[in-house]
Amino acid sequence: MKTFQRARSDEQRAERRRAILATAATMLTEMPVADVSLNELSRRVGLAKSNVLNYFDSREAVLLELSSSELAAWVKDLDATVGDALPELSIDDRAEQLISAIVGTLAERPVLCDLFSAQAAVLERNITTETALAFKRAAAASYEDMITAVVGVLPELGRDGAGRFIATASLLAGAIWSHSHPVPAILAAYEADPSLEAIRLQFEPALTDSLRTLLYGALPRATK
Repeated sequence: MKTFQRARSDEQRAERRRAILATAATMLTEMPVADVSLNELSRRVGLAKSNVLNYFDSREAVLLELSSSELAAWVKDLDATVGDALPELSIDDRAEQLISAIVGTLAERPVLCDLFSAQAAVLERNITTETALAFKRAAAASYEDMITAVVGVLPELGRDGAGRFIATASLLAGAIWSHSHPVPAILAAYEADPSLEAIRLQFEPALTDSLRTLLYGALPRATK
């Protein structure tokens, strides 16, 4: 554990913020969002909890900033993955290509999915208006980039249709991630009673089915 000296310059303060964010990011690869505590984060980064709070409003503020950077990085992944969509393909083929790209790139980012699942109920609480503004502005920028990527594959949706699809798709991703990665007691219940397998969600197939229903429901309205 490193012990930092007091930050006296803007550069040193920026370094502290980067260290806090990097430490929190590492913790999220080891444990779910719910288990990331401010006490453990402070211990690992080598600062007193009160000092961490000099850089971020709260634990939630740290995780929201990480969520913003994870979301922006995912949008770049998605755009790169769907960028080769062939316009001569049928609407159905392009829709399936989009769904596959969304599910595949999200599955490769478990930290983002976990942050999605905790956003409204956990992470958007215990923060200041300033933190909320920064987070929502970053989210809005990523949202516009996602719309551009989706419309690039399915111009038939239009920007409004793509926006509605993205907004609901993100909610689905968070909910399905949460239910497909249950706590140990629920996992033990599934293992103890094989008949429960019918109600157990698997992230990729469940999200694929949900996005397919959502997208195909939007396309006919967009093409009328």
